[in-house]
Amino acid sequence: MQNRQVKLRKTEKADLEFFFRFQLDEEANYLAAFTPKDQPDEAAYVEKFTRFLNDPTIHMQTILADGTIAGSMAKFEMNGDAEITYWIDRNFWGKGIATTALSQFLEIEGARPLFGKVAFDNSGSQKVLEKCGFVKIGTDKGFANARQTEVEEFIYKLE
Repeated sequence: MQNRQVKLRKTEKADLEFFFRFQLDEEANYLAAFTPKDQPDEAAYVEKFTRFLNDPTIHMQTILADGTIAGSMAKFEMNGDAEITYWIDRNFWGKGIATTALSQFLEIEGARPLFGKVAFDNSGSQKVLEKCGFVKIGTDKGFANARQTEVEEFIYKLE
């Protein structure tokens, strides 16, 4: 982790401005693949995520690295399953921050089983999930807005 102090805290509305800017990064979007259609619209982004902050089925945390907002992490429910999602600002990639943050998140989020889905070629996120105990259980395909094509995704599960 290169000597960075990683902490999680409850996401605040003011954090959404940072998250919005993070998700505009083209390389990050390509790797994430499955992104919202309206992502360049800041008002729509803030409105949607403000609703998420008030949704009791969504557990959102802000990732801080040395006191700087480095990303976000959330548990949400999709079709009755608890799923994990996270986004790390590209300036913090490759430093172990996502793995540390997910390990901490799993200590405070008790939903199990917990699923994670990742594009087939996003090896960084695959490693994060595997280091935190997730096991690849299958594959699926879906339309990836960021790539404008159908993309294979790996499905991971934590018991």
